[in-house]
Amino acid sequence: MTPGNAAEFEAVEALFTDVASLGIRPGLERIERLLHLLGNPEATFPAIHVVGTNGKGSTCAFLDSVLRAAGYRTAFYSSPHLESPGERLLIDGSPLPAGSWMRAAERAVALLKDDAQLASDPPSYFELVTACAFFLAAEEQVDVAVVEAGLGGRLDATNLLKNVLCTLITSISMDHAEYLGDSLEKIAGEKFAVVRLEKPACFLGDNENLISLFRQQCLKVGAQPYVASWDVVLSNMAVSETGSLFDFKADGLELKRLRIGLLGRHQLANASLALLALSRLQKEFPALKEEPLREGMETARWPGRLERISDKPCVLLDGGHNLDGVIKLRDCLEELWGSQGKRVGLVYGVMRDKDYSSCLEALSVLKPAFYAVSVPEMHRALPASDLAQAAAGCSWRNFPESFDSPLEAVARAKSENDVVVICGSLYLIGWVRPKLRSLLKESGS
Repeated sequence: MTPGNAAEFEAVEALFTDVASLGIRPGLERIERLLHLLGNPEATFPAIHVVGTNGKGSTCAFLDSVLRAAGYRTAFYSSPHLESPGERLLIDGSPLPAGSWMRAAERAVALLKDDAQLASDPPSYFELVTACAFFLAAEEQVDVAVVEAGLGGRLDATNLLKNVLCTLITSISMDHAEYLGDSLEKIAGEKFAVVRLEKPACFLGDNENLISLFRQQCLKVGAQPYVASWDVVLSNMAVSETGSLFDFKADGLELKRLRIGLLGRHQLANASLALLALSRLQKEFPALKEEPLREGMETARWPGRLERISDKPCVLLDGGHNLDGVIKLRDCLEELWGSQGKRVGLVYGVMRDKDYSSCLEALSVLKPAFYAVSVPEMHRALPASDLAQAAAGCSWRNFPESFDSPLEAVARAKSENDVVVICGSLYLIGWVRPKLRSLLKESGS
């Protein structure tokens, strides 16, 4: 739980929202000026920078968990949050009090209001939160910060980090094309642009066509390129409902029967990328021995991503919201439950500006039951009736029905299926998750 009550964090959110410019505004001039006024906190701690389309959060969670298990004091910055903005910055695995965020927010807002340039062209919400997170991480005197980029790379607010020890690039797919480019190569170029001079850069390399582009960028700026699909050997992989076991081998690091708790075969790739990076950082972090590597990988958690919150029936939460993420979800459900003949039900809600038609087609291959919902109090959400109508063109185990309440849909799905997956949007997960936890606590299950 995040320290402080909801009202305190709502006040922090309101302060950010009141002064921030609207929308997504790529560019570094505003946050660079604000960070300068704050004393350049981004230059005071070493960082590991993680960019990509899908898998960033999970990869960061592995990195942060291992570093903490090795005894290092960490900051873990991520976005978006599920339930509270306090989740965006974890210090040693725990969120800071709302009071700390308010103090940082008030200082940042006062500085920008006193600066003519920023007062006339204020930072975006993400830029303000990022600046305050860096300010707080510096105050906490962390040994290292694990920083997840926002939607971008080259022009992302997180790219102003001054002491990046290693850059990781996860899976890259089409998303946010209006900001990053209308082709996979253009999007990848924006991501690869963050690699740093004479520092290791580790790319997942799941798309062979992008590897040469990655290596060219590293050569251009003098970074040290590593590609997980080339430089890592995974073997003896066993995937189950409780996680995965595998053997890992890369130059300088070999681990047998390593266990991770995050669900899905795709998490093996994220784990291998994190381990590849950690194997390149053993000089900087000499305590990265076998025991903390094993402990950190096994205990890493990432809420809202194939997160199992109850049994009988099994209920999962997954925030995958683009086609690549949805395909990974589908493949996991098929491997772990569909292949056993288990009845799968999807409680699905989505933003109206997403490519939900392709996602629905991909998910319908499973022949699951489908329950259409919207995200309450979210103006971007597609109405449940429109979603049900769009889903009617695909093959489901039932005829798609819309529900006024996501909780009503979950209750119906639980009564008709062996496995229930609430998915489609992180906003839906953020709305449902605390309410389901409360209901489970009340029922004692």
